[in-house]
Amino acid sequence: MNQNIIKRNEKLAKEIIKGLQSRNMSGYWAATREEALEQALALIPEGSTVTMGGAVSAHEIGLVDALKSGAYNFIDRKECEDPRAAMLAAYDADVFLASANAITQDGVLVNIDGNANRVSAIAQGPRKVVFIVGMNKVCDDVDGAMKRARNVAAPINAQRFGLDTPCSKTGKCMNCKSPDTICCQFLITRFSRHAGRIHVILVNDTLGF
Repeated sequence: MNQNIIKRNEKLAKEIIKGLQSRNMSGYWAATREEALEQALALIPEGSTVTMGGAVSAHEIGLVDALKSGAYNFIDRKECEDPRAAMLAAYDADVFLASANAITQDGVLVNIDGNANRVSAIAQGPRKVVFIVGMNKVCDDVDGAMKRARNVAAPINAQRFGLDTPCSKTGKCMNCKSPDTICCQFLITRFSRHAGRIHVILVNDTLGF
């Protein structure tokens, strides 16, 4: 990556981290995927019960593989006979892994969900939530973050899940009410009442969608 881009991203990340701190959340800068993995594991004590939503970014930095091969109780709903039970287990987990569909420059997290298992666990339940967020997710403000979530993240996710939605065909939000829509619940996380619960690792890379 171009050094000028790296410097710009690091300065921007510092501003986002200040914003997160002002919102009772913790932020971290990782210059590489390897640093992001190291930081994430530092936040997850061995023996922890860990689960996640559909956080592609956690896979991309190698975190899921590390948790599966380490001394952790990792609940993978894709490997569970009862996926719903796995989703419900998230609410009592020690750590919930997530990414963000978008994050603002002042530290507001924006997420869209279809089943609501992901956004509900982010909002309440797990003792700790660890976000892995690529710098490609940064937007100027909440309006920009919502537009990114609906016009970038949602269409790509609809396509990868093989859903029959207008956005999967057009590549942009059509504000649909399709039975397959994944834009059912919107979560804007602007403050955490619980210090030490939400941790955001900003990665100097393009991660997720």
